[in-house]
Amino acid sequence: MIDTLKRIFGLGPKTDYAQLLQQGAVIVDVRTKGEYNGGHIKGSKNIPLNSLGQNLKKVGNKSKPVITCCASGMRSASAKTTLEMAGYTEVHNGGGWRNLQNKIG
Repeated sequence: MIDTLKRIFGLGPKTDYAQLLQQGAVIVDVRTKGEYNGGHIKGSKNIPLNSLGQNLKKVGNKSKPVITCCASGMRSASAKTTLEMAGYTEVHNGGGWRNLQNKIG
């Protein structure tokens, strides 16, 4: 219970997104195609949230790290849940794509 509350409120150990990328993580941007075309993280995969469930093969290996992102972090949180329910074992909500880009350098 305490660990769950820590995760919800962003307390506890911080995720090192740059290190995850070095370990082969894939970034899945769940914004719409139009939003993605307006700017995105180089190398990220655009799979809009409303089609994520039908495009899981595009995400890749279920045992590799996955980082979700969107505009603010709301859709990426939903995407994280969707991926975990589909059997992905290491999924991280990167939040808004611009903030994530700053974290990965």
